[in-house]
Amino acid sequence: MKHWHIISGVAIALFFSACAYRGHGPHLHGPLLKGNAGLQNGPMIGYVDMMEALIWVQTKSDAYVRVQYWEEAAPNAKYWTAPVRCHPQSLTAKCIANQVQPGRSYAYTVYINGKPVTLPYPATFKTQTLWQWRTDPPEFSLATGSCAYVNEPEYDRPGTPYGSDFHIFNAIYRQKPDLMLWLGDDVYYREPDWNTRTGMIHRWTHDRALPELQPLLASTPQYAIWDDHDFGPNDSDGSWIHKEMAWEVFREFWGNPTFGVNGQKGCTTKFEYADIDFFLLDNRYFRTPNHCATCPDRTLLGKEQMEWFMGALAESRAPFKLVAIGGQVVTTNDHHETCFHYYPAERDTLLQFIERENIKGVVFLTGDRHFTELSAMQNKAGNWVYDLTTSSLTAGSYTNADKEANAHRVEGTLVNRHNFSILHFSGPRTRRELEIRNYDADGQMTWTKTITAEGLK
Repeated sequence: MKHWHIISGVAIALFFSACAYRGHGPHLHGPLLKGNAGLQNGPMIGYVDMMEALIWVQTKSDAYVRVQYWEEAAPNAKYWTAPVRCHPQSLTAKCIANQVQPGRSYAYTVYINGKPVTLPYPATFKTQTLWQWRTDPPEFSLATGSCAYVNEPEYDRPGTPYGSDFHIFNAIYRQKPDLMLWLGDDVYYREPDWNTRTGMIHRWTHDRALPELQPLLASTPQYAIWDDHDFGPNDSDGSWIHKEMAWEVFREFWGNPTFGVNGQKGCTTKFEYADIDFFLLDNRYFRTPNHCATCPDRTLLGKEQMEWFMGALAESRAPFKLVAIGGQVVTTNDHHETCFHYYPAERDTLLQFIERENIKGVVFLTGDRHFTELSAMQNKAGNWVYDLTTSSLTAGSYTNADKEANAHRVEGTLVNRHNFSILHFSGPRTRRELEIRNYDADGQMTWTKTITAEGLK
Protein backbone atom coordinates (compact mmCIF):
# COMPACT_ATOMS: atom_id res chain seq x y z
CA MET A 1 0.00 0.00 0.00
CA LYS A 2 1.41 3.37 -1.01
CA HIS A 3 1.24 6.48 1.13
CA TRP A 4 1.06 9.82 -0.64
CA HIS A 5 2.12 13.00 1.07
CA ILE A 6 1.37 16.45 -0.33
CA ILE A 7 1.12 19.50 1.89
CA SER A 8 -0.44 21.99 -0.50
CA GLY A 9 -4.23 21.95 -0.72
CA VAL A 10 -3.99 23.23 -4.28
CA ALA A 11 -1.66 20.39 -5.21
CA ILE A 12 -4.09 17.87 -3.71
CA ALA A 13 -6.99 19.21 -5.74
CA LEU A 14 -4.95 19.24 -8.95
CA PHE A 15 -3.76 15.68 -8.37
CA PHE A 16 -7.27 14.36 -7.72
CA SER A 17 -8.46 15.98 -10.94
CA ALA A 18 -5.55 14.48 -12.87
CA CYS A 19 -6.36 11.03 -11.43
CA ALA A 20 -9.95 11.33 -12.60
CA TYR A 21 -9.03 12.02 -16.19
CA ARG A 22 -5.89 9.93 -16.55
CA GLY A 23 -7.67 6.81 -15.31
CA HIS A 24 -5.23 5.70 -12.60
CA GLY A 25 -5.59 1.96 -12.00
CA PRO A 26 -7.76 -0.56 -13.79
CA HIS A 27 -11.15 0.29 -12.26
CA LEU A 28 -11.55 4.06 -12.63
CA HIS A 29 -14.28 5.04 -15.06
CA GLY A 30 -15.88 8.38 -15.87
CA PRO A 31 -15.51 11.66 -14.03
CA LEU A 32 -14.17 12.30 -10.57
CA LEU A 33 -16.07 10.32 -7.94
CA LYS A 34 -18.02 12.41 -5.45
CA GLY A 35 -18.58 11.62 -1.77
CA ASN A 36 -20.76 8.59 -1.11
CA ALA A 37 -20.82 7.72 -4.82
CA GLY A 38 -17.28 6.45 -4.41
CA LEU A 39 -17.81 4.49 -1.17
CA GLN A 40 -18.14 0.71 -1.48
CA ASN A 41 -17.84 -0.37 2.16
CA GLY A 42 -16.97 1.06 5.53
CA PRO A 43 -15.67 3.03 7.13
CA MET A 44 -14.53 0.54 9.75
CA ILE A 45 -12.41 1.20 12.81
CA GLY A 46 -9.48 -1.20 13.10
CA TYR A 47 -7.01 -1.27 15.97
CA VAL A 48 -7.06 1.65 18.41
CA ASP A 49 -4.24 2.42 20.81
CA MET A 50 -3.27 5.49 22.86
CA MET A 51 -1.51 7.44 20.11
CA GLU A 52 -2.87 5.88 16.94
CA ALA A 53 -6.01 4.48 15.34
CA LEU A 54 -6.67 2.75 12.00
CA ILE A 55 -9.65 3.57 9.79
CA TRP A 56 -10.46 1.14 6.95
CA VAL A 57 -12.37 2.07 3.78
CA GLN A 58 -13.24 0.28 0.53
CA THR A 59 -14.01 2.33 -2.57
CA LYS A 60 -15.86 1.45 -5.77
CA SER A 61 -13.04 2.51 -8.10
CA ASP A 62 -9.40 3.44 -8.00
CA ALA A 63 -9.17 6.39 -5.61
CA TYR A 64 -7.26 8.21 -2.93
CA VAL A 65 -8.67 8.21 0.58
CA ARG A 66 -7.90 10.40 3.55
CA VAL A 67 -9.69 10.99 6.84
CA GLN A 68 -10.29 14.22 8.71
CA TYR A 69 -10.72 13.76 12.45
CA TRP A 70 -11.14 15.93 15.52
CA GLU A 71 -11.57 15.59 19.26
CA GLU A 72 -15.25 15.81 20.07
CA ALA A 73 -14.50 18.15 22.99
CA ALA A 74 -12.47 20.48 20.71
CA PRO A 75 -14.09 20.31 17.26
CA ASN A 76 -12.32 23.38 15.85
CA ALA A 77 -8.92 21.64 15.78
CA LYS A 78 -8.96 19.38 12.69
CA TYR A 79 -6.37 16.74 11.79
CA TRP A 80 -5.80 14.72 8.61
CA THR A 81 -4.46 11.28 7.91
CA ALA A 82 -2.00 10.98 5.06
CA PRO A 83 -3.79 10.29 1.76
CA VAL A 84 -3.71 6.60 0.83
CA ARG A 85 -4.02 5.11 -2.66
CA CYS A 86 -6.45 2.20 -2.57
CA HIS A 87 -5.08 -1.30 -3.00
CA PRO A 88 -5.25 -1.93 -6.76
CA GLN A 89 -7.17 -5.22 -6.49
CA SER A 90 -9.32 -4.98 -3.37
CA LEU A 91 -9.79 -1.17 -3.54
CA THR A 92 -9.24 -1.03 0.22
CA ALA A 93 -7.36 1.67 2.12
CA LYS A 94 -6.08 1.85 5.68
CA CYS A 95 -5.73 5.38 7.00
CA ILE A 96 -3.77 6.01 10.20
CA ALA A 97 -4.89 8.73 12.61
CA ASN A 98 -1.61 9.49 14.39
CA GLN A 99 -2.32 12.87 15.96
CA VAL A 100 -4.50 11.60 18.78
CA GLN A 101 -4.08 11.61 22.54
CA PRO A 102 -4.89 8.88 25.10
CA GLY A 103 -8.36 8.56 26.53
CA ARG A 104 -10.14 10.97 24.21
CA SER A 105 -13.15 10.65 21.94
CA TYR A 106 -12.86 11.59 18.26
CA ALA A 107 -15.23 12.02 15.35
CA TYR A 108 -14.13 11.67 11.74
CA THR A 109 -15.12 12.14 8.11
CA VAL A 110 -13.83 10.06 5.19
CA TYR A 111 -12.81 11.87 2.01
CA ILE A 112 -12.64 10.01 -1.31
CA ASN A 113 -10.76 11.88 -4.02
CA GLY A 114 -11.16 15.05 -2.02
CA LYS A 115 -14.93 14.76 -1.50
CA PRO A 116 -16.44 14.10 1.96
CA VAL A 117 -18.58 11.03 2.63
CA THR A 118 -21.72 11.63 4.69
CA LEU A 119 -23.09 8.87 6.91
CA PRO A 120 -26.50 8.50 8.62
CA TYR A 121 -24.87 7.17 11.82
CA PRO A 122 -21.97 8.28 14.06
CA ALA A 123 -18.40 7.88 12.85
CA THR A 124 -16.37 7.99 16.04
CA PHE A 125 -13.60 6.27 17.98
CA LYS A 126 -12.07 6.55 21.44
CA THR A 127 -8.38 6.09 22.13
CA GLN A 128 -7.18 3.85 24.93
CA THR A 129 -6.68 5.40 28.37
CA LEU A 130 -3.28 6.05 29.94
CA TRP A 131 -4.06 4.60 33.35
CA GLN A 132 -0.79 2.92 34.35
CA TRP A 133 0.77 4.35 37.54
CA ARG A 134 -2.17 6.76 37.80
CA THR A 135 -5.48 5.01 38.47
CA ASP A 136 -7.10 1.61 38.51
CA PRO A 137 -7.56 0.19 35.02
CA PRO A 138 -10.74 1.37 33.31
CA GLU A 139 -13.86 -0.67 32.90
CA PHE A 140 -14.50 -1.80 29.35
CA SER A 141 -16.58 -4.27 27.36
CA LEU A 142 -15.82 -6.61 24.49
CA ALA A 143 -18.31 -8.03 21.99
CA THR A 144 -17.47 -11.38 20.46
CA GLY A 145 -18.94 -14.06 18.23
CA SER A 146 -18.29 -16.24 15.19
CA CYS A 147 -19.85 -17.75 12.09
CA ALA A 148 -21.38 -14.90 10.07
CA TYR A 149 -23.06 -16.16 6.90
CA VAL A 150 -24.55 -13.53 4.58
CA ASN A 151 -26.84 -14.92 1.87
CA GLU A 152 -26.14 -14.39 -1.83
CA PRO A 153 -28.71 -16.58 -3.64
CA GLU A 154 -26.92 -16.89 -6.98
CA TYR A 155 -23.92 -18.50 -5.24
CA ASP A 156 -25.59 -20.22 -2.26
CA ARG A 157 -26.56 -23.86 -2.24
CA PRO A 158 -30.19 -24.51 -3.20
CA GLY A 159 -32.75 -24.71 -0.45
CA THR A 160 -33.41 -22.78 2.74
CA PRO A 161 -30.99 -19.83 3.11
CA TYR A 162 -28.21 -20.63 5.57
CA GLY A 163 -27.91 -17.07 6.91
CA SER A 164 -30.55 -15.12 8.84
CA ASP A 165 -31.24 -12.78 11.76
CA PHE A 166 -28.86 -10.10 10.50
CA HIS A 167 -30.36 -7.64 12.98
CA ILE A 168 -28.06 -9.28 15.52
CA PHE A 169 -25.48 -6.65 14.53
CA ASN A 170 -27.94 -3.92 15.53
CA ALA A 171 -28.26 -5.67 18.89
CA ILE A 172 -24.47 -5.71 19.31
CA TYR A 173 -24.29 -2.02 18.39
CA ARG A 174 -26.91 -1.16 21.03
CA GLN A 175 -24.63 -2.69 23.67
CA LYS A 176 -21.99 -0.02 22.83
CA PRO A 177 -18.98 -2.32 23.31
CA ASP A 178 -15.53 -0.72 23.44
CA LEU A 179 -14.23 -3.24 20.90
CA MET A 180 -15.30 -6.36 19.02
CA LEU A 181 -13.39 -9.58 18.34
CA TRP A 182 -14.51 -11.87 15.50
CA LEU A 183 -13.70 -15.53 16.23
CA GLY A 184 -13.48 -16.95 12.73
CA ASP A 185 -15.78 -17.91 9.86
CA ASP A 186 -16.25 -14.15 9.57
CA VAL A 187 -17.36 -14.80 6.00
CA TYR A 188 -18.16 -18.08 4.25
CA TYR A 189 -16.31 -18.65 1.00
CA ARG A 190 -18.44 -20.53 -1.55
CA GLU A 191 -17.29 -22.69 -4.46
CA PRO A 192 -16.87 -19.69 -6.83
CA ASP A 193 -14.72 -17.90 -4.21
CA TRP A 194 -12.08 -20.40 -3.11
CA ASN A 195 -9.65 -20.59 -5.98
CA THR A 196 -9.15 -17.00 -7.09
CA ARG A 197 -8.30 -13.66 -5.54
CA THR A 198 -11.27 -12.21 -7.43
CA GLY A 199 -13.61 -14.69 -5.77
CA MET A 200 -12.23 -14.07 -2.28
CA ILE A 201 -12.41 -10.30 -2.68
CA HIS A 202 -15.97 -10.62 -3.98
CA ARG A 203 -17.02 -12.53 -0.88
CA TRP A 204 -15.55 -9.98 1.54
CA THR A 205 -16.90 -7.06 -0.49
CA HIS A 206 -20.40 -8.55 -0.59
CA ASP A 207 -20.59 -9.46 3.09
CA ARG A 208 -18.94 -6.29 4.40
CA ALA A 209 -21.76 -4.31 2.72
CA LEU A 210 -24.48 -5.78 4.97
CA PRO A 211 -26.56 -2.74 6.03
CA GLU A 212 -27.02 -3.93 9.60
CA LEU A 213 -23.23 -3.99 10.06
CA GLN A 214 -22.46 -0.40 9.15
CA PRO A 215 -23.07 1.53 12.40
CA LEU A 216 -21.12 -1.09 14.37
CA LEU A 217 -18.13 -0.99 12.03
CA ALA A 218 -17.98 2.80 11.94
CA SER A 219 -17.65 3.34 15.69
CA THR A 220 -16.29 0.16 17.31
CA PRO A 221 -12.70 -1.12 16.92
CA GLN A 222 -12.76 -4.47 15.10
CA TYR A 223 -10.23 -7.29 15.53
CA ALA A 224 -10.43 -10.75 13.95
CA ILE A 225 -9.02 -14.23 13.54
CA TRP A 226 -10.03 -16.69 10.85
CA ASP A 227 -11.21 -20.28 10.83
CA ASP A 228 -11.77 -22.62 7.91
CA HIS A 229 -14.54 -20.82 5.98
CA ASP A 230 -12.74 -17.48 5.72
CA PHE A 231 -9.47 -19.30 5.01
CA GLY A 232 -10.59 -21.75 2.34
CA PRO A 233 -12.96 -24.70 1.88
CA ASN A 234 -14.67 -26.46 4.77
CA ASP A 235 -12.14 -27.96 7.25
CA SER A 236 -9.20 -26.62 5.22
CA ASP A 237 -5.73 -26.91 6.72
CA GLY A 238 -2.10 -26.06 5.99
CA SER A 239 -2.16 -28.08 2.78
CA TRP A 240 -4.58 -25.55 1.23
CA ILE A 241 -2.87 -24.44 -1.98
CA HIS A 242 -4.25 -20.89 -1.84
CA LYS A 243 -3.54 -20.18 1.81
CA GLU A 244 -1.05 -17.40 1.05
CA MET A 245 -3.60 -15.69 -1.16
CA ALA A 246 -6.23 -16.07 1.57
CA TRP A 247 -3.80 -14.46 4.04
CA GLU A 248 -3.20 -11.52 1.72
CA VAL A 249 -6.93 -10.93 1.23
CA PHE A 250 -7.62 -11.29 4.97
CA ARG A 251 -5.04 -8.56 5.68
CA GLU A 252 -6.71 -6.26 3.16
CA PHE A 253 -10.10 -6.49 4.89
CA TRP A 254 -9.12 -6.29 8.56
CA GLY A 255 -7.28 -3.71 10.61
CA ASN A 256 -5.42 -5.87 13.15
CA PRO A 257 -2.16 -4.39 14.47
CA THR A 258 -0.11 -7.19 12.83
CA PHE A 259 -0.63 -10.43 10.87
CA GLY A 260 1.75 -13.24 11.84
CA VAL A 261 4.67 -13.52 14.27
CA ASN A 262 8.42 -14.01 13.87
CA GLY A 263 8.29 -13.45 10.13
CA GLN A 264 5.61 -16.09 9.60
CA LYS A 265 2.32 -15.58 7.81
CA GLY A 266 -1.13 -16.15 9.25
CA CYS A 267 -3.56 -14.21 11.42
CA THR A 268 -1.55 -14.44 14.66
CA THR A 269 -1.15 -11.25 16.69
CA LYS A 270 -1.33 -9.85 20.21
CA PHE A 271 -2.63 -6.61 21.62
CA GLU A 272 -3.48 -5.01 24.96
CA TYR A 273 -6.68 -3.27 25.92
CA ALA A 274 -6.58 -1.58 29.34
CA ASP A 275 -4.98 -4.25 31.57
CA ILE A 276 -6.08 -7.28 29.53
CA ASP A 277 -3.86 -9.18 27.08
CA PHE A 278 -5.40 -10.59 23.90
CA PHE A 279 -3.67 -13.40 22.00
CA LEU A 280 -5.08 -14.05 18.52
CA LEU A 281 -4.00 -17.47 17.24
CA ASP A 282 -4.03 -19.10 13.80
CA ASN A 283 -5.42 -22.66 13.77
CA ARG A 284 -5.34 -23.12 9.97
CA TYR A 285 -2.20 -21.91 8.22
CA PHE A 286 0.16 -24.42 9.92
CA ARG A 287 -2.35 -27.18 10.62
CA THR A 288 -1.45 -30.70 9.48
CA PRO A 289 -4.32 -32.50 7.70
CA ASN A 290 -7.11 -33.62 10.00
CA HIS A 291 -7.38 -37.07 8.47
CA CYS A 292 -3.68 -37.89 8.04
CA ALA A 293 -3.16 -40.27 10.94
CA THR A 294 0.45 -41.09 9.96
CA CYS A 295 1.61 -37.54 9.19
CA PRO A 296 4.72 -36.82 11.27
CA ASP A 297 4.73 -34.05 13.86
CA ARG A 298 0.98 -33.46 13.79
CA THR A 299 0.27 -29.87 14.77
CA LEU A 300 -2.54 -27.37 14.98
CA LEU A 301 -0.51 -24.22 15.65
CA GLY A 302 2.91 -25.12 14.28
CA LYS A 303 6.20 -25.11 16.21
CA GLU A 304 7.03 -21.42 15.72
CA GLN A 305 3.60 -20.11 16.70
CA MET A 306 3.32 -22.52 19.63
CA GLU A 307 6.67 -21.48 21.09
CA TRP A 308 5.89 -17.81 20.65
CA PHE A 309 2.48 -18.18 22.26
CA MET A 310 3.71 -20.11 25.31
CA GLY A 311 6.50 -17.60 25.89
CA ALA A 312 4.18 -14.61 25.50
CA LEU A 313 1.58 -16.23 27.75
CA ALA A 314 4.12 -16.88 30.50
CA GLU A 315 5.36 -13.28 30.21
CA SER A 316 1.88 -11.79 30.58
CA ARG A 317 1.00 -10.14 33.87
CA ALA A 318 -2.57 -9.39 32.86
CA PRO A 319 -5.27 -10.57 35.29
CA PHE A 320 -7.03 -12.22 32.33
CA LYS A 321 -5.35 -13.63 29.23
CA LEU A 322 -7.91 -13.92 26.45
CA VAL A 323 -6.88 -16.39 23.77
CA ALA A 324 -8.86 -16.31 20.51
CA ILE A 325 -8.69 -19.50 18.45
CA GLY A 326 -11.11 -20.99 15.94
CA GLY A 327 -11.83 -24.37 17.58
CA GLN A 328 -12.66 -25.46 21.11
CA VAL A 329 -9.82 -26.17 23.54
CA VAL A 330 -11.39 -26.97 26.93
CA THR A 331 -13.92 -29.67 26.23
CA THR A 332 -14.15 -33.42 26.74
CA ASN A 333 -15.99 -33.80 23.44
CA ASP A 334 -13.39 -35.47 21.24
CA HIS A 335 -15.66 -36.32 18.32
CA HIS A 336 -15.39 -33.12 16.35
CA GLU A 337 -12.38 -32.70 14.10
CA THR A 338 -12.17 -28.94 14.49
CA CYS A 339 -11.47 -29.17 18.23
CA PHE A 340 -7.97 -29.18 19.67
CA HIS A 341 -8.64 -32.78 20.78
CA TYR A 342 -7.66 -33.90 17.27
CA TYR A 343 -4.12 -32.82 18.11
CA PRO A 344 -3.80 -34.34 21.59
CA ALA A 345 -0.03 -34.09 22.00
CA GLU A 346 0.04 -30.37 21.21
CA ARG A 347 -3.06 -29.67 23.27
CA ASP A 348 -1.63 -31.52 26.26
CA THR A 349 1.66 -29.66 25.88
CA LEU A 350 -0.17 -26.34 26.04
CA LEU A 351 -2.45 -27.18 28.96
CA GLN A 352 0.41 -28.75 30.92
CA PHE A 353 2.51 -25.65 30.29
CA ILE A 354 -0.26 -23.44 31.69
CA GLU A 355 -0.43 -25.71 34.73
CA ARG A 356 3.33 -26.02 35.23
CA GLU A 357 3.94 -22.28 34.90
CA ASN A 358 1.07 -21.52 37.31
CA ILE A 359 -0.55 -19.20 34.78
CA LYS A 360 -3.83 -17.79 36.01
CA GLY A 361 -6.77 -16.18 34.26
CA VAL A 362 -6.58 -17.99 30.89
CA VAL A 363 -9.84 -17.69 28.95
CA PHE A 364 -10.01 -19.25 25.48
CA LEU A 365 -12.45 -17.52 23.15
CA THR A 366 -13.60 -19.97 20.51
CA GLY A 367 -16.23 -20.30 17.80
CA ASP A 368 -16.93 -22.70 14.92
CA ARG A 369 -19.41 -25.06 16.56
CA HIS A 370 -22.69 -23.22 15.80
CA PHE A 371 -23.69 -23.30 19.44
CA THR A 372 -22.52 -21.52 22.57
CA GLU A 373 -21.27 -22.86 25.87
CA LEU A 374 -18.88 -21.92 28.67
CA SER A 375 -16.46 -24.62 29.80
CA ALA A 376 -14.39 -24.50 32.99
CA MET A 377 -11.57 -26.87 33.99
CA GLN A 378 -9.47 -26.73 37.15
CA ASN A 379 -5.90 -27.98 36.67
CA LYS A 380 -3.62 -29.60 39.22
CA ALA A 381 -2.10 -26.23 40.14
CA GLY A 382 -5.54 -25.20 41.35
CA ASN A 383 -6.11 -22.67 38.59
CA TRP A 384 -9.20 -22.53 36.40
CA VAL A 385 -8.93 -22.50 32.61
CA TYR A 386 -12.01 -21.40 30.68
CA ASP A 387 -13.31 -21.80 27.15
CA LEU A 388 -16.11 -19.49 26.02
CA THR A 389 -17.50 -20.75 22.72
CA THR A 390 -19.77 -18.18 21.05
CA SER A 391 -21.46 -19.32 17.83
CA SER A 392 -23.17 -18.54 15.62
CA LEU A 393 -23.88 -14.95 14.68
CA THR A 394 -25.97 -15.54 11.54
CA ALA A 395 -25.07 -18.99 10.16
CA GLY A 396 -27.27 -22.02 10.79
CA SER A 397 -27.43 -23.27 14.39
CA TYR A 398 -26.55 -26.77 15.61
CA THR A 399 -29.58 -27.98 17.54
CA ASN A 400 -28.14 -31.27 18.87
CA ALA A 401 -25.37 -29.77 20.99
CA ASP A 402 -27.11 -30.90 24.17
CA LYS A 403 -26.44 -34.48 23.11
CA GLU A 404 -22.67 -33.93 23.03
CA ALA A 405 -20.82 -34.94 26.18
CA ASN A 406 -18.67 -32.19 27.69
CA ALA A 407 -17.88 -32.70 31.36
CA HIS A 408 -16.49 -29.15 31.59
CA ARG A 409 -19.64 -27.40 30.39
CA VAL A 410 -20.96 -24.89 32.92
CA GLU A 411 -24.61 -25.64 33.57
CA GLY A 412 -27.06 -23.24 31.98
CA THR A 413 -24.69 -21.85 29.34
CA LEU A 414 -25.67 -23.92 26.31
CA VAL A 415 -27.34 -21.82 23.59
CA ASN A 416 -28.25 -23.27 20.16
CA ARG A 417 -29.67 -20.21 18.40
CA HIS A 418 -28.05 -17.08 16.99
CA ASN A 419 -26.21 -15.24 19.73
CA PHE A 420 -23.27 -13.08 20.77
CA SER A 421 -21.35 -12.49 23.98
CA ILE A 422 -20.40 -9.32 25.83
CA LEU A 423 -17.43 -9.54 28.19
CA HIS A 424 -17.31 -6.76 30.79
CA PHE A 425 -14.11 -6.11 32.74
CA SER A 426 -14.33 -4.14 35.96
CA GLY A 427 -12.97 -3.74 39.47
CA PRO A 428 -9.74 -2.42 40.99
CA ARG A 429 -6.37 -3.45 39.57
CA THR A 430 -5.76 -6.28 42.05
CA ARG A 431 -9.34 -7.64 42.04
CA ARG A 432 -10.50 -7.53 38.45
CA GLU A 433 -13.66 -9.36 37.46
CA LEU A 434 -14.89 -10.63 34.12
CA GLU A 435 -18.64 -10.74 33.67
CA ILE A 436 -19.82 -12.72 30.64
CA ARG A 437 -23.26 -11.92 29.27
CA ASN A 438 -24.72 -13.87 26.39
CA TYR A 439 -27.49 -12.41 24.21
CA ASP A 440 -29.69 -13.75 21.45
CA ALA A 441 -30.15 -12.04 18.08
CA ASP A 442 -32.88 -9.78 19.50
CA GLY A 443 -30.60 -8.55 22.27
CA GLN A 444 -32.29 -10.55 25.03
CA MET A 445 -29.90 -11.91 27.64
CA THR A 446 -29.76 -15.72 27.77
CA TRP A 447 -27.31 -16.14 30.68
CA THR A 448 -24.60 -14.39 32.66
CA LYS A 449 -21.58 -15.65 34.63
CA THR A 450 -18.81 -13.82 36.49
CA ILE A 451 -15.19 -14.98 36.68
CA THR A 452 -12.85 -13.81 39.42
CA ALA A 453 -9.34 -14.84 40.41
CA GLU A 454 -10.88 -17.55 42.57
CA GLY A 455 -13.17 -18.95 39.89
CA LEU A 456 -16.82 -18.63 38.89
CA LYS A 457 -19.08 -16.59 41.13
